[in-house]
Amino acid sequence: MILVGLTGGVATGKSTVAKMFKQCGAAVINADLLARQVVKPGKPAWRAIVKLFGNTVLNQDRSLHRQALGSIVFHNPKKRRQLERIIHPRVAREQQRLVRWIAKRKPQAVVIYEVPLLFEAGVDKRVDKIIVVTVDRNTQIARLKKRNGLSRAEALRRIRSQMPLAKKIQRADHVLNGTLPRPSLRKQVGQLFRSLRLLA
Repeated sequence: MILVGLTGGVATGKSTVAKMFKQCGAAVINADLLARQVVKPGKPAWRAIVKLFGNTVLNQDRSLHRQALGSIVFHNPKKRRQLERIIHPRVAREQQRLVRWIAKRKPQAVVIYEVPLLFEAGVDKRVDKIIVVTVDRNTQIARLKKRNGLSRAEALRRIRSQMPLAKKIQRADHVLNGTLPRPSLRKQVGQLFRSLRLLA
């Protein structure tokens, strides 16, 4: 089995690439989905977040108001680190549990772990290979404005809150261009999947 970390910047096309790997036959684990599961109302992480940030970060149904929480942590690096310390270890445990489960059922699996903060959270030390999906800054901004309804300034703040793409590219085993037309990108993903399967 091979565990591959899939990362990039915000709005570079990680999820699109993850879907393409899944279509090729890879097992895909999504860190954002795991993060949502570990902060469900009543869970230990949820309680720790409410204790730290107060009830203003909750929706009426007691679930986390992600935008309210996001606007706090994107303006406050200290609070962001506190939030990450609550969520990251729990997500890591859940990811490792899923990998063990997949390995039992499919010993030769190619497991793609889609994780936005791969380097920031130290996940790079736990994967066999790293793929970075990259786009130019203007494409990132345009996608964030369209997808998340952010202003240019908010989009830039979100981009700058992550490690620069240039640094991620230096530490990648493979780099995919997220601005390629879908058929070209799909072809590259297919070739990469075949080479990873040989390693698995």
